[in-house]
Amino acid sequence: MSQQIDFLYLSEPDMIAAGVTDMAECVDTMTDMLALFARGDYRMAGTENNSHGAQIYFPQQSEFEGMPLDAPDRRFMAMPAYLGGDYQVAGCKWYGSNVENKKRGLPRSILMFTLNDKDTGAPLAIMSANLLSAYRTGAIPGVGARYLAREDARVVGIVGPGPMNRTSLESFVAVRPGIDTVKVAGRSQAGVDAFIAWARAKFPQITHFEQVADAEAAVRDSDIVSIAVPSTSGSENYPYVADEWVKPGAFICCSAHLQLEEGLVQRSRHVADARKIYQAWAAELPAPAHEIVGIWGISLVDRVRDGRMTPEQFEDIGEIIDGLTPGRQHEDEVFIYSVGGMPVEDVAWATKVYRNAVERGIGTRLNLWETPELA
Repeated sequence: MSQQIDFLYLSEPDMIAAGVTDMAECVDTMTDMLALFARGDYRMAGTENNSHGAQIYFPQQSEFEGMPLDAPDRRFMAMPAYLGGDYQVAGCKWYGSNVENKKRGLPRSILMFTLNDKDTGAPLAIMSANLLSAYRTGAIPGVGARYLAREDARVVGIVGPGPMNRTSLESFVAVRPGIDTVKVAGRSQAGVDAFIAWARAKFPQITHFEQVADAEAAVRDSDIVSIAVPSTSGSENYPYVADEWVKPGAFICCSAHLQLEEGLVQRSRHVADARKIYQAWAAELPAPAHEIVGIWGISLVDRVRDGRMTPEQFEDIGEIIDGLTPGRQHEDEVFIYSVGGMPVEDVAWATKVYRNAVERGIGTRLNLWETPELA
């Protein structure tokens, strides 16, 4: 039996050639993955198998020369997972994040992903993961829209014109091709201009783009709303949506922090990409956890804990995909959809892209060893 181990290196251009930016296929893959997740055919870090990953935190001050110091988005993080089903692989995303990268013309985060054989642990591939992560993140809102948004959705309201909402809009268009209007609210004119210029070029079928003054204008009369605005901890700092802004039948997707007027909470259905992730996350935080981590799914955990909601009111998209819970039941239902992100998403999309690369002869084959020195 051969002891030789080779693995595939995939650069960012290789990843593009292998289909990492194919949003329609990514949405299909994330749909499959979320159903597997709801059934329990996965493992992630931690004793409960639901940890988001392991993060390196830095101090505000250090006696050691050269040690990084705490700052917004200053971290290193490892995100490992195993996924079953048709995937049957393990993998880990590793990245460093620093907002100062922008001054160097680099992305805030620089990511790599390793895909491993589930039995031997041998590497199958090491790949550039910025696009991998961006597209799997954007595809999760598309899964929500596929099952929860109205079939005749036409108007999308964007709050926060950053990279996350670019891929979210791609996924919405993939599952609701009737979209013809996009409204954009952002903090900077440059950010709004860049988003609209990108979207015009990307989606020539969308006939109307409009910059709006604020979140209220983006939300009003929109069939799909996507809110992705990072903020500091504390509910008073989170993007806010009032009940009267939201039209009947709206689908509101939140990929970052969010605070809702109580009337809107009461008249909406609340669905998470993966309920267990928020439960595990909140278990590590003092109550109310939503004051520390502003993602809406964390607020739902708080509400179930203190009795403001029943466990049944905190729904899971995987159970809707599998038909265990009904999706949209009438045209006027309002859905609040919480997106948190998790390592199994990376494993699923990395596996698909890796298999595409092998089939198409893309990438560079590298040798780990012919025979191991320490076998």
